[in-house]
Amino acid sequence: MATYRILSIDGGGIRGIVTTVLMQRLAATPGLENFLDTVDLIAGTSTGGLLALAIARGKSLDDIRDLYVNDGPKIFDDSWLDDLLDLGKLRGADYKTAPMRRVFKRVLGEDRTLGQLDKHVLITAFDLDNQDTDKSKRTWKPKIFHNLPGTDSDQDELVHKVALYTAAAPTYFPSVDGYIDGGVYANNPAMCALAQTRDRRYFEPPTDINDVVLLSLGTGTSPFHIKGKRHNWGYIQWIKPLISLMLDGVSGIADYQCQQMLGDHYHRLAPVFPPDVSIPMDAVKKIPYMIDFAEDLEIGEIVAWMQEHWM
Repeated sequence: MATYRILSIDGGGIRGIVTTVLMQRLAATPGLENFLDTVDLIAGTSTGGLLALAIARGKSLDDIRDLYVNDGPKIFDDSWLDDLLDLGKLRGADYKTAPMRRVFKRVLGEDRTLGQLDKHVLITAFDLDNQDTDKSKRTWKPKIFHNLPGTDSDQDELVHKVALYTAAAPTYFPSVDGYIDGGVYANNPAMCALAQTRDRRYFEPPTDINDVVLLSLGTGTSPFHIKGKRHNWGYIQWIKPLISLMLDGVSGIADYQCQQMLGDHYHRLAPVFPPDVSIPMDAVKKIPYMIDFAEDLEIGEIVAWMQEHWM
């Protein structure tokens, strides 16, 4: 019987509403009402990081759903004047950080730290400059914020700031304190969370892999492809599909790795939108569609898995 439960939530911007509704449906299923209470570690990237922090802060799924519906349009509010100054989105991020900062402070608390959360969390970001005084060691690098006990714990970091760091998606938002969205290397943070349970700095002895059960939730993807067998492209041609390609690629490999390591103790729910539906990370006008989509999605398989392996 698994004893260490990990919930991992992908990035995806406003598509986090899909994951929220799915979790609401799971929590409304007889026998699964308190499944979030049993989680030992919540991992999140970008909007998944916000969800992880909000759940660990004690916010209800109803409150989180309202956040996406009511505050999403404020966060992704791009004026025509801003577009003009950005030269049609070619220079400068699409959105300002200030509205997102105000929302995160209100929801997560202005002074609350990771160490004051009710649950252990793992939040991905990317540090653009570690500012090492040794020039040979100065570099950019992945950064995992967490509140697990250990020598490098981030328990003193402010929750709302960590939420900003993980949500600072390139081209959508400016970097914050030198950090950008962890989706550049772990849009699906499931493998990061699993690896963390093997680290002796936080687990001594390391958690037995046979005692780990991991639920990975996506935020909804659109099926993309590039026609043809040969693409002699340069920067201009590759730049548009590259972000989606990168996010789908890193999510897919993490799914494969976790499946191979955990077997039946791992389950991923990664909804796929219909082929004719494309929902960017800032598609606030499609919130009603995403809610309906998540409400209608078949969840029998994940419910059966959770009843057998999670609860």
